[in-house]
Amino acid sequence: MAKPKDNPNYKVIADNRRARFDYAIEDDLEAGIVLQGSEVKSLRENSANITECYAAVEEGELWLVNSYIAPYNRAMFPHEERRRRKLLVSRKELSRLWNETQRKGMTIVPLVLYFNDKGMVKMKLGIAKGKKNHDKRESEAKRDWSRQKQRLLKTAG
Repeated sequence: MAKPKDNPNYKVIADNRRARFDYAIEDDLEAGIVLQGSEVKSLRENSANITECYAAVEEGELWLVNSYIAPYNRAMFPHEERRRRKLLVSRKELSRLWNETQRKGMTIVPLVLYFNDKGMVKMKLGIAKGKKNHDKRESEAKRDWSRQKQRLLKTAG
């Protein structure tokens, strides 16, 4: 995935920051998404939310469930805001995702929705395991300690 500094066309539409707090991300992959015209226009205006959505493998296809793309007010044929959208991955990746989700506690979590360098809408998915409360507290304590350490190094140096 190209970084914003490397490519002027790269643009993040929606970021699921909560996913990294609630889940331990083990692996990630990039997937295409099937959209209607009014959905793409709406995404160009940065009006999407992926915090409550998830991806699921159903009947040999990968679906994005409960994602929100705001209606485009100038659309002649408007789209449904919370419809199920098909995600495009290779057969090999799909079988790997299906095998991973059959294991206990594994799920597919959307991490970032963005325009790639060619102007196509892509989604970065993470294969994740849900964190327990003590794991969340532990990761928060590590983050706080690293911030404290940086402050101490900055004042000492």
